[in-house]
Amino acid sequence: MKSKANQSQGMLLFRLTQQQRFAIGTLKVKEIVPFTPLTAIPQSHHTVLGAVSLRGQTLPIIDMARAIGYRPITPDEYSRCFIIITDCRRTLVGFLVRGIDRICECNWRDIVSPPPSLGHNIFVTGVTRISEQLVQLLDVELILSRVFPDDPEHLYPLLTDVQREILKPMQILLVDDSAVARKQLTAALDYINIPYQVCSNGNDAFERMKQAAERGNPIDILVSDIEMPGLDGYELAFEVQSDAKLAGAYIILHTSLSSEISVERAHQVGAHEALTKFAANELVQAMLRGAEHHKNLRGTP
Repeated sequence: MKSKANQSQGMLLFRLTQQQRFAIGTLKVKEIVPFTPLTAIPQSHHTVLGAVSLRGQTLPIIDMARAIGYRPITPDEYSRCFIIITDCRRTLVGFLVRGIDRICECNWRDIVSPPPSLGHNIFVTGVTRISEQLVQLLDVELILSRVFPDDPEHLYPLLTDVQREILKPMQILLVDDSAVARKQLTAALDYINIPYQVCSNGNDAFERMKQAAERGNPIDILVSDIEMPGLDGYELAFEVQSDAKLAGAYIILHTSLSSEISVERAHQVGAHEALTKFAANELVQAMLRGAEHHKNLRGTP
């Protein structure tokens, strides 16, 4: 199956320096606007330049270059800059960048892990070449998590002893290309002492599921991001449902986008649930429904 997500998602290429090109997936982009005068936000994060009012909404504006460790954008550059309005982590935020290149189509399967030569820049989730030029794909979620830390109440789930014992026997696989999302997922399950496995991309997850099934210990609950390079969440769900040895997995897809379309597509490819991330209690409740699903399949009391 060809994923509908990859059919519709391109890459927005932009500049933070003269030499390097960066990108984010277009599903996260609401619009691009020229620089607009900012209103200061007292006691805000050092990367937040201020706020703008756009179509009745007040949005914080982040200096993306400074947020990922490059030279900050200076006020005398503002008039030449653009603001990328993103929809991520259930909120609208603007990123100020030094220039917009273009939106282009991209084969997301061609995106590879960052080479060692890029160092340990954890804000880069993958790299690809477009028109013979290296393009770095940025982890917008990680940037936002540093600027606007999550409320701890959303990160750590509540679970009764009975519920914990229901979940513990389940073989759980977590899949996400974002380092911050993987940390959130694993921290939530560590907090309630639930074992799990974790993968950073859909291809590895699919192979691990096949190996687990061959060993007679198949994955019971698959929790996967939707927007991933390579085999995305839609494709992974479809491949799992199409394989008789794997189809018993209870599939929970999650997305940082606020779009209902993502939820509809998730069900179309065979996912049992689709969540907007990240709320730990919502995730755990979905996993409990997965455990109940397996209990009903086995006919156990």
